[in-house]
Amino acid sequence: MMSEENKKAMPQQTTSEQEIDLLELAQKVWSNRKFVFKSCGYAMLLGLVVAFSIPKEYSTSVTLAPETTSKTTGGSMGALAAMAGINLGSSSGEDALSPELYPDIVSSTPFLVELFDVRIQDQKSRIDTTLYTYLDQYQRTPWWGVVLSAPFKAVGWAISLFKEEEKLNPNNGKFNSFRLTKDESAIADALNQRLAVSVDKKTGVTTLTVTMQDPLISASLTDTVMHRLQNYITDYRTNKARHDLAFAEKLYKEAKANYADAQKKYATFVDANQNIILLSYRAEQERLQNEMTLAYNVYSQVAQQLQMAKAKVQEITPVYTVVQPATVPLRPSKPNKIMILIGFIFLAGVGSVGWILFVKDLIKGWKKKTAQIKEDAIESV
Repeated sequence: MMSEENKKAMPQQTTSEQEIDLLELAQKVWSNRKFVFKSCGYAMLLGLVVAFSIPKEYSTSVTLAPETTSKTTGGSMGALAAMAGINLGSSSGEDALSPELYPDIVSSTPFLVELFDVRIQDQKSRIDTTLYTYLDQYQRTPWWGVVLSAPFKAVGWAISLFKEEEKLNPNNGKFNSFRLTKDESAIADALNQRLAVSVDKKTGVTTLTVTMQDPLISASLTDTVMHRLQNYITDYRTNKARHDLAFAEKLYKEAKANYADAQKKYATFVDANQNIILLSYRAEQERLQNEMTLAYNVYSQVAQQLQMAKAKVQEITPVYTVVQPATVPLRPSKPNKIMILIGFIFLAGVGSVGWILFVKDLIKGWKKKTAQIKEDAIESV
């Protein structure tokens, strides 16, 4: 059996061997430091080329704090309705359109297609067109993107010579979210990548960010998307109330016309039969008066319902507080040149050290083994 002294000596020997191995590796890297520095220098130059070749992009963010109310009819509007003898009804529960669905709304195809016709203008006033045309024709790309896409464009151009001319837009120049062309679908996807919506689940605060290659376009489009989102949510939440209001207005016009007609008939009959005391005339007069009174009561009740319907639309209309409005960004958000340089230098350093420690010796060993095999083959002959 191994003695206790030998057991204690083994960890010490292993630790010393590891220290020697690490020192040898460090010495090997240090002896080839010029190669490492050259690699990092070339990587820095390449990183500068890449960093300055990527087009600048500007991000604009707005922060909205939506009004948080429960769907329970009450408060001043409920009291007013109770005084008028009208029950607006009450319902509890969360709104079907919660803030968590805002990102899905903004990324939906109908919402994106509605933005295609938005007029935009760049900061230097060189571009004044629609958002669709801007994303289709005025986007800058890195030089390597042009080089890599050139062969595919050439192949596509050659294929198009042997095909019949296709109808570019089956919707007669209008955008139809139900039937998009390939180009329109690609533009919608590109626009979706430039829109970002995040919602704080605890507070409901919504942050909308738009990234574009021009600062003024980024700010103006952010403001437009914010208002479009607000209008979409407002239309959704007030949809039923607005339909009820339209129906109440229709009933109000009909009741008003009926009351005016009954009033006119009663007045005409009374004026034409002032000195007649026959019971039949008095009965007809009483009947017309009752019809006029009934029409007035209906008219008065419908008028109250109309006012309540208007109040309900106003009550459930959401109010948004713009915590951070859209402002034209002064500095680009992309590309981060410092991080690109650090990444290239880091990869070059790690790659050169790995070459020195592992790959270089592996290639040397493989060459020696190959040479030895050749020598053995020659000797055997």
